[in-house]
This record gives sequence, structure tokens and C-alpha cells, in this order.
Amino acid sequence: MALRRAAAALLVVLAAVLLAAPAAAPSGTPVLVAARDLAAGVALGPGDVTVRLLPDDLVPAGALREPGAVTGRQVVGGVRAGEALTDVRLLGAVAAVAAAGVPDAAGVPVRLADAGVAALLTPGTRVDLVAAGDQHGAGELSTPQDPPGVPTVLAPGAVVLAVLPAPERTATAAPVVVVALPAGLAARVATTSLREEVTVTLR
Repeated sequence: MALRRAAAALLVVLAAVLLAAPAAAPSGTPVLVAARDLAAGVALGPGDVTVRLLPDDLVPAGALREPGAVTGRQVVGGVRAGEALTDVRLLGAVAAVAAAGVPDAAGVPVRLADAGVAALLTPGTRVDLVAAGDQHGAGELSTPQDPPGVPTVLAPGAVVLAVLPAPERTATAAPVVVVALPAGLAARVATTSLREEVTVTLR
């Protein structure tokens, strides 16, 4: 009987010690993940992301950690709920460099002449950007012998980063297509698209 009482008392003391001991901190690295399925081009809000602990060996390169740093940023392509968000998944210089494969790449927004063409594009699609060529020298591949109005290839091999809804929200408004290009071609496309209609050919 005395042995049983001693064992019971020992168990009570052990339980008290365990209750008093601080709980072990959860292990892992905090990273941002999508709180729900996100459509391509959506601008992130507080309810779109959450912080989750991942094992250190499962944290992807470029993983994002601060919710405030992504508010208002737009995602490149669709994102599944629970997917870790990285720097290449958001529109910006890092995504452009990763897509174009050159260190000076930039993202260029282009309003295509035909909204139907924009509907055919998805992130990762490779296209040639083509202008009407009303002014000689507008395109990289134009020549002085080209008559006015001949289509001109402005930038071959551009990579689509995102297709964003038209700000006007009208039935005829064309979406904005963001493409990744080397810096020189990016500047040419940006300036030409201000004065000429631009379209694409699919590769």
C-alpha cells in the first residue's frame, strides 16, 4: 500500500513539473503562403496570404515572409492555396529577370490592339511584339526600304509575365499584357506602344 501511495505521489509531482515547464517553441521558418486559390494578376490583400511554418529544408529560394511587403503586389500566374509565395511569383524585376534570362530584364505593360489576342496569352507564353511601323526606325528589325504601314517586329521572343484586366472594365477594352524583355528592347517597346498599336505573334 505504501509503495502504491509513493508511486501515485511521484506521478503527481511529475505531472506538475510537466505543466510548469515552458512549451517547446514550434520549429521551422515562417513563410508567406496563399490563404486561398489566387487568379493570375490578382492584387494581394491581407486576406490573400497567411504565415506558415515550414521545415527549413522545404523553404524555397526567394520565399517571402512579411505580409505587409506584398500588399498590392500582383501575382504572376495562378497560385494554389497553401503554395509558398516567392519573389518570382510577383510582378517585378525579379520575375522579369527569371523569365527573360538576362540580368537587365524589365517588365513592360502593353495594351494590345486586339482584345481577342490577349485572351490567348498565359504567363510563360513566348511571343514576338509587332507594331504597325508607321515611322521608320521604330522597330529593331525595320529597314529604310520598308514602306509606311508595314508591320515591324519590335521585340522577338518576349515572355508573357501576366495578363491583367483592362482598367476600364468595358466589353471592348483590351487587357494589359506584361512582358519580360532585355532593357534595350523594353525601352523600345514602351515608347513605340505610346504612338502605335501593338500586337503579338505566338511562338
